[in-house]
Amino acid sequence: MQTEQVVDYIVNWLKDYATNAKVNGFVIGISGGIDSAVTSTLCAKTGLDVLCIEMPIHQAPSHVSRGQEHISQLKQRFSNVKDTRVYLTPVFEEFRTEVSLEGKQTTVDMALANTRARLRMTTLYYHAGLLGLLVAGTGNKVEDFGVGFYTKYGDGGVDLSPIADLLKSEVYALGSFLKVPESIMKAAPSDGLFGDARSDEDQIGASYPELEWAMQMKSEGKTIDDFEGRQREVYQIFSRFNSANMHKMKPIPVCEIPKHLK
Repeated sequence: MQTEQVVDYIVNWLKDYATNAKVNGFVIGISGGIDSAVTSTLCAKTGLDVLCIEMPIHQAPSHVSRGQEHISQLKQRFSNVKDTRVYLTPVFEEFRTEVSLEGKQTTVDMALANTRARLRMTTLYYHAGLLGLLVAGTGNKVEDFGVGFYTKYGDGGVDLSPIADLLKSEVYALGSFLKVPESIMKAAPSDGLFGDARSDEDQIGASYPELEWAMQMKSEGKTIDDFEGRQREVYQIFSRFNSANMHKMKPIPVCEIPKHLK
């Protein structure tokens, strides 16, 4: 990958999109992970307004410290970057008191995890509407179009996706070029939706390099019968997530009424 040229292309794409949309810049949720760090840096390089928002909800301390380190570094490098912190833990806890928590514990935990992502989406769009900004998505290609590892109308609810055509390994390449803090470059990827330090690999059962391999194999028309051992296991994991989350990757189904009924 021609990293510098890709960076320039994305920055120009962002700038053109914002200009055509007649908005002032971008708002981005900062998680302490590589995807939000790269996306916010790309947005900063446009020279347009950038608002970085921390939105902790029972967040692991390591996530918070990495996010703050990145924001501090970004503000030192770019005068167009501002930040704010919206402490959403009380909002989340109040929500918990108003809904039923009955049911299988794993199902309740997942529903609450997705609620965290949707509270953050609401927060981002509040500030976007207030300041005339676009919500920049931070999903990469493996998450958005491979395993669907994001929350529908949560971190999947955005105005534009600058890095969604980049594999995770390519995002790291951009991160290195863009001088993302080493603490973020070395941290295990995590969605941060469960209030602990569990990684994406812990949840998915496969690493991003393995998922990239499986995604490539699928694009080449391979099937699970072509593999054995760990490769077979990884391909099965990828296929299961890809199938279960396909509803996120396709447009919302519309019930089209036959003309003779109208």
